[in-house]
Amino acid sequence: MRRSIEAFWQPADTARKADFAAKRELGTFLHMRFDSAKGVWYPANVLEGLVVHSQVRWFFRCQAVVTLVAALIAGLALGVDAAVSAALGGGIAIASALAYVWRALRPKGTAVADAKKAFSSQVAAEGYKFAVTLLLFALVFKGYAQLAALPLFLAYAATIVVYWMALLRQH
Repeated sequence: MRRSIEAFWQPADTARKADFAAKRELGTFLHMRFDSAKGVWYPANVLEGLVVHSQVRWFFRCQAVVTLVAALIAGLALGVDAAVSAALGGGIAIASALAYVWRALRPKGTAVADAKKAFSSQVAAEGYKFAVTLLLFALVFKGYAQLAALPLFLAYAATIVVYWMALLRQH
């Protein structure tokens, strides 16, 4: 008799467990953590285990500022289409850098301790960066008819210079 009662209540119990798991997952999704050493809030389930170095945050802030300044200057000097083109050029550089950081800084067990794995991770990250750059330039040239090429490439170049400056920056 006991087996039949357990079998009868099993679907409801399973549904209750699934509901609890979904609520727990939602709570984890909404749960924010504060890293006091870095001074940053982040979603616990998204960036858990990935501490973004302050130099990387500096680099992305500078790239965003350079992109906005380039778009503003292009907009004032050449109009709205030039501003959009400059913003797209800076956005391409930022997106490619995000692809690099995402691939290079992904935790992979002992990849930090093993120099060969760290090097291969950096090489793969450069490949991701190159592929994202090519893809986004192709999408911009294909999809934006009023493209102003000079502001696009100047903003891209200016934003890439920030990438190089980050390599030279000391704490």
